[in-house]
Amino acid sequence: MDEMGKKFDKTVKNNAVTYIMVIVAWLVMMALQQAGMLNSSTTGLLVPVCIYSIMAVSLNLTVGILGDLSLGQAGFMCVGAFASAFFTNLVQDSITFTPLRFTLAILIGALVAGVFGLLIGIPVLRLSGDYLAIVTLAFGEIIKNFLNILYVGKDSHGLHVSIKDTMSLGMEPDGVVIIKGAQGITGTSRDATFTIGIILLLISLFIVLRLVQSRDGRAIRSIRDNRIAAESIGINITKYKLLALTVSAAIAGMAGALYAHNYNSLAATSAKFGYNMSIMILVFVVLGGIGNIRGSVIAATLLYVLPEKLRFLQSYRMLIYAVVLIVVMLFSWSPKARDFRERYSLKRLIHKNTAKEAE
Repeated sequence: MDEMGKKFDKTVKNNAVTYIMVIVAWLVMMALQQAGMLNSSTTGLLVPVCIYSIMAVSLNLTVGILGDLSLGQAGFMCVGAFASAFFTNLVQDSITFTPLRFTLAILIGALVAGVFGLLIGIPVLRLSGDYLAIVTLAFGEIIKNFLNILYVGKDSHGLHVSIKDTMSLGMEPDGVVIIKGAQGITGTSRDATFTIGIILLLISLFIVLRLVQSRDGRAIRSIRDNRIAAESIGINITKYKLLALTVSAAIAGMAGALYAHNYNSLAATSAKFGYNMSIMILVFVVLGGIGNIRGSVIAATLLYVLPEKLRFLQSYRMLIYAVVLIVVMLFSWSPKARDFRERYSLKRLIHKNTAKEAE
């Protein structure tokens, strides 16, 4: 019982450190912004950092906690972004109270992405490893390409949908086209702020950490560690894999909603929602530590900000970025580097000094 109590206290402390880290970062950035010490370039990075941190947390639930490789995270983000932006443009005249409209848009983005995660999860649950990665990657590409041929408009008679062009919508003269094929959605109100991004990041962390430490979370981890053993003791593999994938997709959809409301225009391009985006989020997860939720946030922040801050080096910035990735990877996963970190960790040094003082 004492061991369980100590483990519980350690978990609570680790979670508290994660939440405090995010809150302190927000306080520091807000203080610097109020003091006028942040230029426009740095200020413009604040919301995207929150977006990619949320994406890294969501993917770590699938890759790190469940143990399945998914490359469809950009697709879920894309679904959430378009669903929320579409809702905002659809009701912006009827719901004029911005906080309510934006909250509903975020919920709709998360809900629609979660539904897609559920629908994708059902047929591919028996797949794992490379096969699951290929299927989820294909899903992301299908979503992106479908949105590039989708046209949706609204007039006095309701909604009109076409996959040909705007003329095929057959709307009244007072009609408005909301989704314009490859041009995407334009005119979305920029409601996203750094504070809202931090709140959504904290919500994402709370959902994932609570899930990981719950009974369902223990079942999910047991599937990761030994699927056959988990199945033999009666754990419903399908149920828990579906739960993890759906929650992960919903959180990615929430990040997509934040993304959609950080810009006036939204288009399903390869640069924004292609497979490279999914790979980049996976890099954040791997370098932050697979299964390490706090590490995902730190890695996403550092690795997103670094290339942006190296733009003044022009063609050399991606070379430096690649070198940094290799160094961080070696330092994170090399056995000798692990031994070095454990030997000279702050916790170990404090314990050693305390022991000397006690003597």
